[in-house]
Amino acid sequence: MSTADSTSRDLRLVEETIRFVRRTFGTDDPVPLHVPRFSPHEKQRVNEALDSTFVSTVGEFVGRVEDQLTATTASPFAVATSSGTSALHAALRVLGVEPGDEVITQPLSFVATANAIAYQHAHPVFLDVDRETLGLSVAALREFLSRQVEPGPGGPVNTATGRRVAACIPMHTFGFPADIDAITAACREYAVPIVEDAAESLGSFVGSRHTGTIGDLGALSFNGNKVITAGAGGAILAADGALAERARHLTTTAKRPHPWESDHDDVGYNYRMPNLNAALLSAQLDRLPAFLDAKRTLAVAYRAFFQERDLTFIWERPGTRANFWLMTLRLRDRAQRDQFLTTSNARGVMMRPAWRLLSELPMYRDCISDGTPNARWLADRLVNIPSSAIDLDPAA
Repeated sequence: MSTADSTSRDLRLVEETIRFVRRTFGTDDPVPLHVPRFSPHEKQRVNEALDSTFVSTVGEFVGRVEDQLTATTASPFAVATSSGTSALHAALRVLGVEPGDEVITQPLSFVATANAIAYQHAHPVFLDVDRETLGLSVAALREFLSRQVEPGPGGPVNTATGRRVAACIPMHTFGFPADIDAITAACREYAVPIVEDAAESLGSFVGSRHTGTIGDLGALSFNGNKVITAGAGGAILAADGALAERARHLTTTAKRPHPWESDHDDVGYNYRMPNLNAALLSAQLDRLPAFLDAKRTLAVAYRAFFQERDLTFIWERPGTRANFWLMTLRLRDRAQRDQFLTTSNARGVMMRPAWRLLSELPMYRDCISDGTPNARWLADRLVNIPSSAIDLDPAA
C-alpha cells in the first residue's frame, strides 16, 4: 500500500471511530477522555460530612472508606491517603527505602511512579515493559536481577553501582494487570520488596486476587479521572498489620496518640485523606460495581467495532479481569497514531497518547535504563480513547 493510500485509509478509520464514539456517547458535544459520575447519593454523603463539621482528617468517613476498601479488595488493611502519589511515597518509606537506594520500575507510567522514588532521594532503575501486558517485563526484570544484583549485608546490591536495590514498583497500566505473580516470584528470589502501583486498577483482578494485594504493599488513586474519585485521594493496601500501622502513623505526621498533646516521634507527612473527600469516596465506592459494569459494556462495544476494522483494541489477558479504566488502541505505527490524535482532537473527541516515557523526562534521563525497546515501541502506537462510564441510570 502506498503512503497516500495508507494515509487515506487511516483518515477513514479515524472518521469512522469519531462517528462511533459520538453515536455511542449520544452527543455532538465534545467527548472527554474520562469524566466522573455523580448523583444525589454523593451529594447527600458530602452534606453529612459538612453537617458533622469534621471536614479534615478526623471524621467517620475516613474509617468507613478504609473498611469499604478492605471489603472491595479483600486486603486485610487499607490506609486512606491524600493522593495516589502520597500512597506510593509513604509505601516506599514504610518498606525502608533510603536516600541513595535504587528502586526498579518501568518507564511506561505516570510521572508519580518515579517521583515517589525521587521523594525518598532514591534512584529509579527503568526496565522494559512487556508488549502484551503493558506492565513491567518479567524477562527484563530477571535479566537485570541475574546479571547485576547480588546479596549484600543490608540487602540486595547492584554490583555495577554498589547501591542497595531496596524495592520494585510494577504498575498495572491503564487498569490492565501486569504479570504480577511472575514479577513477585523474581523479586522474592532476590529479597526485593514490591510496591504495586495499582493507582489505575481499582476493580482489576488476577484470578480472584485484586491488584495491589499481591506484593508487599499496594497503592491506589482516587484522582478526578479515575474509575471512582474523591476529588483527590489514594490508599495503601497491606496484608501485614505492622506495615499498615506504620503507614497510618507516618501519614498522620507521625503524631503519637494523646487527647490533647501534640507529640511526634518521627518525620511524618500530612498525607491522610480529609473526611470531606472520604465522604465523596464512600458514596462512589457504593456505586463501583455499576461503574465497572458500565465500562465493561463500553469495552465490549469498542472491541467489536475495532475487530471489524482490523485495529487492535487492548483486551484483558486470560486469567485476569481489567477495569478498563482507560480503553486503549494499539495502532500500526507513529504515523497512524498521530493521525488519530490530530483528527479526533480537532473534531472534539479527546484521545491522547501514552505518557512520555519516564526515562526520557529531563529529571530522569540519566537514570539506569536497559534501553526499554518495548516501551518505546508501545509509546509510538498507543492511544487512549473516551472511556467514561456511560450507560448508567441518570437517576441513580
